[in-house]
Amino acid sequence: MRLPYAVAAVLAATLAMPTATQAQDLASLQGRWVMDSAYEIHADGSRTTNYGEHPKGLLTVDSSGHYNLQIFRIGRPVFASGDKAKGTPEEYRAAALGSSTHFGTVAIDRTRHQLVFMVEAASFPNWEGKTQVRDYTFTDGVLTYAVPASASGNGTTAYSVWRHIPDAVR
Repeated sequence: MRLPYAVAAVLAATLAMPTATQAQDLASLQGRWVMDSAYEIHADGSRTTNYGEHPKGLLTVDSSGHYNLQIFRIGRPVFASGDKAKGTPEEYRAAALGSSTHFGTVAIDRTRHQLVFMVEAASFPNWEGKTQVRDYTFTDGVLTYAVPASASGNGTTAYSVWRHIPDAVR
């Protein structure tokens, strides 16, 4: 069925208008977020949890879009030597793969429904000075975004799920 031009124009204009939910997004990113979960979907469809079933994570975003983010696997092994400079290869691997941190600025691309992280520094040095784009959903104070397979370098899409901490709880 073909719509009359006037109807199609009104429909297109209505769809292009920001909704109340979209307008809420940027303001809703400001504050503190705790990680609810993190998981990976591999190219073969299998699901893993590189940071464990209940990772610890904190994301903070200020009013100007500066952010910092930390994710840690619970139960990472301590270094037997007690010295950060004298770990075994296995201890270094667990420490590196059991955490993810980065900071910089973040913005919302409402047109594409994406978060755009401009990474200043990161525990994964390949991201430093780069822009990282994440498709996201935001529902009932829960932010979920996908780290695309191209960012992982191994064909895996990772998902991070964050819950907003209301000001009264801080």
